[in-house]
Amino acid sequence: MIETVQSSKDAIALEDKYGAHNYHPLPVVLARGEGVHVWDVEGVKYYDFLSAYSAVNQGHCHPRIVGALSEQAATLTLTSRAFYNDVLGSYEKYMCEYFGFDKILPMNTGAEAVETAIKLCRKWAYEKKGIAENEAKIIVCENNFHGRTTTIISFSNDPDARKNFGPYTDGFIKIPHNDIDALKAALSEENVAGFLIEPIQGEAGVFVPDDGFLAEADRLCKESDVLFIADEVQTGIARTGKLLACDYEEVKADILILGKAVSGGVYPVSAVLADDKVMSVIKPGQHGSTFGGNPLAAKVAMAALEVVRDEKLAENAQKLGDIFRERMNAFIAKTDLVTLVRGKGLLNAIVINDTEDSSTAWDICVALKENGLLAKPTHGNIIRFAPPLVMTEEQLHDCCDIIEKTIRAYEEKA
Repeated sequence: MIETVQSSKDAIALEDKYGAHNYHPLPVVLARGEGVHVWDVEGVKYYDFLSAYSAVNQGHCHPRIVGALSEQAATLTLTSRAFYNDVLGSYEKYMCEYFGFDKILPMNTGAEAVETAIKLCRKWAYEKKGIAENEAKIIVCENNFHGRTTTIISFSNDPDARKNFGPYTDGFIKIPHNDIDALKAALSEENVAGFLIEPIQGEAGVFVPDDGFLAEADRLCKESDVLFIADEVQTGIARTGKLLACDYEEVKADILILGKAVSGGVYPVSAVLADDKVMSVIKPGQHGSTFGGNPLAAKVAMAALEVVRDEKLAENAQKLGDIFRERMNAFIAKTDLVTLVRGKGLLNAIVINDTEDSSTAWDICVALKENGLLAKPTHGNIIRFAPPLVMTEEQLHDCCDIIEKTIRAYEEKA
């Protein structure tokens, strides 16, 4: 029998009893979404200030994206790659022209796309660069978040992601994020094939590197014949005020990893893009996915990216991000509870003047929920703010009012 949820309490109880406890959600049960708003089971309305970790950049249930989904779902959903379909080629051409690459390898999730990029980089290293098989190394940054597969957690330093999931995969060199000297030293090691980086570390707390870091890192990689691999799963698709965060420094990655908002949160879609000199190493049977490149995903993704372009969401994110940081910086000058605001576009975070093991950020997020705004802490004392990019200036100011009012009330109570 299919259980019908009658209340938030019922829904939480069902998840607690039957679902694996691999998440710790805020105590709110969402039942509907439209634009920048979501509603819970009881009909209470909230601003969404997380956007499904930047998957819903185009807003909830955008009619153009949902329309593309509905139309294609009634026509053809899945063929697997055992056969051609009449949508994939058009999608591949669209994506390559949209982002400026020769080839795309379509997948479903961000973690799958990262794994694909790692495999692609290693195969290029053996077949094009001449590194001995099984000797290739990829440089990564400390405090990264590229997913939770076994290979990816092997180069994570998050104890929750790693502990009791070993043995781990070799072949990675960890350096501090935003440290060009450390990158130079790592590039001097033997058998280095790639440098994998998030242009802005989102899960770590929205850490933005120094101006010029990405451009210099890209230059050093090219000088060393090492692939620059940009994980733009979270920072891409207009989130930071440019189509890609790398665009701020006019860096074109050798391998670009995309996911999340490629589909506007309507369907799982991810992609790895590269030029022929890299992508040509992949031959039939060497990588793939049953659902990767299915017609439904392709139609949804094209509609989602058309929305980004037509509605000028990158420009809106840049404008509203400047307003948000200006307001938050003015506010934190009047409070001892918040010490810092940082970010680009509409990917921002505030740092609470507390330790990582404190519950302060969580408690503030619960209070924000009570005041009609949904956000989530990361790393204990950091709250990430990433609303849908379709937000208006009036709505943003309303949200800033809620954030300021909530933090002032918490501070007075404490």
